[in-house]
Amino acid sequence: MKPDIQFYGRRKGHPLRLQAQDLVDGLLPQIAVPIPPLGSVLEPRDLFPDPARPLWVEIGFGRGEHCAAQAANNPDVNLIGCEPFMNGVAGLLMEVDARELQNVRILHEDARFLLPALPEASVDRVFLLFPDPWPKKRHHKRRFISPENLDLLARVLKDGGEFRFATDHMDYCRWGLERVMAHPDFDWTAEEAADWRNRPDDWVETRYERKALRKGDSCVYLRFRRRPRG
Repeated sequence: MKPDIQFYGRRKGHPLRLQAQDLVDGLLPQIAVPIPPLGSVLEPRDLFPDPARPLWVEIGFGRGEHCAAQAANNPDVNLIGCEPFMNGVAGLLMEVDARELQNVRILHEDARFLLPALPEASVDRVFLLFPDPWPKKRHHKRRFISPENLDLLARVLKDGGEFRFATDHMDYCRWGLERVMAHPDFDWTAEEAADWRNRPDDWVETRYERKALRKGDSCVYLRFRRRPRG
């Protein structure tokens, strides 16, 4: 049985071009992560040829440029990208095909279908980059960062695993920081302002980030560590 998860947002935009549709029809079935039935366990060994590699997860990869670049820059890492928006999935498929990436798998669905099914302490890093801030107060409950979703992240992250959250929306920044800092399983790694104002050394710029910077908006880059289990 499929988990009962309410989704907000678009699932499809403009019609796909022929090349993109061909990749959706041909490549996606080869690298797609199946939607795990409720209560099931999804083993990384069933997804990747070398499941012993570190596992990274990107929540909402947009058009896929960050996910693809991280996979290309880190060929010894397995990476699962989660994205409900089909046009974004097609964008990542284009990158996977062009770069001949072997270490990317795609869940064409909300990440909340994936996280409960992964084994505990199986993920080394999670990315949540420039998510929809849902700025209206009545929509704040739609924001990904919540106590319930932080529980999911804490369960799947290994001790010392990293959660990266970036945004150009300062209210969401405060919201997210307040909730992660209140969670018993996470530590904020920043020691000075430069640690959250400046990108990590291995950062890959996204189109949403470029758009924000062109408008003159500030971006913040928050990094958290999963505390050791008791």
